[in-house]
Amino acid sequence: MRKALCVGIDAYEHIKDLHGCVNDANDVKAALERNGDGTLNFEVKLMCSTSEASYIKRSELKDAVESLFKSESEIAVFYFSGHGSFDELGGYLCTSEIERPDEGVALNDIMGFVSQSKAQNKIIILDSCFCGAIANPHVMENYSILHKGTTILAACGESEYATEENGRGIFTSLLVEALYGGAMNLVGEVSPGSIYSYIDRSLGAWDEQRPLFKANINSFVSLRKNAPPIPIAELRRITEFFPTQYDEYPLDPTYEPDKHEADTKEVNKEHEDIFAILQRFVKLNLVIPVDAEHMYYAAIYHKSCKLTAQGQHYWKLVNKNTI
Repeated sequence: MRKALCVGIDAYEHIKDLHGCVNDANDVKAALERNGDGTLNFEVKLMCSTSEASYIKRSELKDAVESLFKSESEIAVFYFSGHGSFDELGGYLCTSEIERPDEGVALNDIMGFVSQSKAQNKIIILDSCFCGAIANPHVMENYSILHKGTTILAACGESEYATEENGRGIFTSLLVEALYGGAMNLVGEVSPGSIYSYIDRSLGAWDEQRPLFKANINSFVSLRKNAPPIPIAELRRITEFFPTQYDEYPLDPTYEPDKHEADTKEVNKEHEDIFAILQRFVKLNLVIPVDAEHMYYAAIYHKSCKLTAQGQHYWKLVNKNTI
């Protein structure tokens, strides 16, 4: 069972309203709920506050987070978009009724629920100001406490602001892009680590808002499965073409359909089909030509091609039968 709680709070009673958090929560819900092929991925509970009639109080949010993490599940994901606050004791997620920072749900309380969780994997994704304070105990400065199976993605550091743009949080917009395939691997899976890498690269070195990633895990889990950029059956042929990860695959003009510069006009349909797959490997940075600028010239001039470092990685995965 895979469960997710997505919370977006735009409406506040005593502090300034926000305008993109409910959009963010709905976008994350849509991305998590179904895989790329339409199959069910997460069972998602959505909590949104758009007006006084739908205010989300501290007790309601705290109870929902506790319920998410106390039940047994393969993965439990908590996503929050809204105001965040910070004082000398730590950070807080602001609920609709707060008047002072410490009236929100304490990040320390959330980590308390996580520490007692029966879920195999606990993932917290926060898009709020100062949310990088999570898992930083006040009594042990510069230390982070994470229980096994816990992953945290935060929009910014503990002294930074999370920003909105065009009715969406900048962090969440990139998160959703990553889930829909921007951060997927060659089998279509999106992990929290790849999401962080995607967001970090997208923001750039000069952005004041820096995402934060913390994890205590044995292996990455997939948050969404998308259509892979290459058919898995084709990817698995990598060990057929390259018996070892260091072998080169010899080419000749029979592999290239366009033979106007070749020393032979012989046609070999099987070779051309293989060459088409190798070309797709090249586009995915799995293969490069040897002693030639392009695969075309590698074929025309009887050269070869070989695996890149990434190609060797996927060769190992296929060879171990993990793909």
